[in-house]
Amino acid sequence: MAIEHAILVSLLEKPGSGYELARRFERSIGYFWTATHQQIYRVLKRMENDGWVEARDIPQQGRPDKKEYSVADLGRAALSSWLHDPIEPESVRHDLAVKIRGAAFDDPAALIREVERHRQAHRDRLAHYLAGEERDFTGPEASPAVPPAPPDAERELQHVVLRGGIAYERMMIGWLDDVLATLARFGPGH
Repeated sequence: MAIEHAILVSLLEKPGSGYELARRFERSIGYFWTATHQQIYRVLKRMENDGWVEARDIPQQGRPDKKEYSVADLGRAALSSWLHDPIEPESVRHDLAVKIRGAAFDDPAALIREVERHRQAHRDRLAHYLAGEERDFTGPEASPAVPPAPPDAERELQHVVLRGGIAYERMMIGWLDDVLATLARFGPGH
């Protein structure tokens, strides 16, 4: 996937400025596709030049005007083409896994703190995902007492991606628990 596709998806969900788009990457889409603010602004400019997005100036009081981007017809066509192209399953590149294997040739117990740090990061991300799910999909605020509406593809597909993130974080925590239990069997200087 190119950053352009992630930007198109985000702008189709809701038009916004480069700053707003960068914030969305930090809060949601960025857990599955990362990009810096500079990358986002650079790619937005290129996408605007290529006719994939359109920008309109929004006047602001006491501040410079901001540009609000939305997806143009060429951008929709590019996204549609990409959605229909097959992609290969991703290979996992996991530095920590290589370190764990390499620890057999050093001091396995020396990795415990690093694995604990990774485990905490995954626990924090899981808590963030679960809070977002509660807020946006399963909590009382998310489901007002109204008759069921017809299926909403945007909402349901956002939720299924979030559920995938939740399952991944749970799997990683379980695996890191297994790693910690294995490392604990080796004393310093094994």
